[in-house]
Amino acid sequence: MFKPADSSITLSPLIANRWSPRSFDRRAEILDSDLEAILEAGRWSPSTNNMQPWRFIVAKRGDEHFEYLSKHLAGFNSVWAPNASAFVLVLAVTTNDDGSTRPFALYDAGLASAFMTVEANHRGIAVHPIAGFNRDQVKAQYELPEHLVQTAILVLGSQAPASELIDEGLVERENAPRVRRQLSELVIAGLPEARERPSWAIPA
Repeated sequence: MFKPADSSITLSPLIANRWSPRSFDRRAEILDSDLEAILEAGRWSPSTNNMQPWRFIVAKRGDEHFEYLSKHLAGFNSVWAPNASAFVLVLAVTTNDDGSTRPFALYDAGLASAFMTVEANHRGIAVHPIAGFNRDQVKAQYELPEHLVQTAILVLGSQAPASELIDEGLVERENAPRVRRQLSELVIAGLPEARERPSWAIPA
């Protein structure tokens, strides 16, 4: 399925054509070279003071990590995500060596996720980031310390037709058009689009 963004300005195809499918080909495998390149893209994403506060748990269909993460997906995610080829759980290191807080760690981990998504899409691999999984179980399994925060799981694989989804609700969501808020709702100040600002954004 091809669902390019209905953008008001022409965007790079890597951005315009990116979307998050739920229908994955359970027969497709991801090449180790592609998976390594996706992780390398995350490694080279920007970060505050070059602290690189991201860590990854990598799971390929058929290995113990994939089986474990699949068991702890929540809601609809447990229906469609196990058909994918791989998972990458992205974590953020939220404290410095001296115990002080890294306030931008989650932001930086998000950038790593974005870079990995772009590289995956460049290689023809679909990505759907999910937040619905049992963090307590995953934390216990991998003995994660408190300062290593789970952000999201990137679900990677080859896209399949929406008809392969077994749930009618998921099929409907897969076929639904992509929508976004208008810039006038997003830009608070600095552009002509910033006309209707929320009350908290208006200077006293």
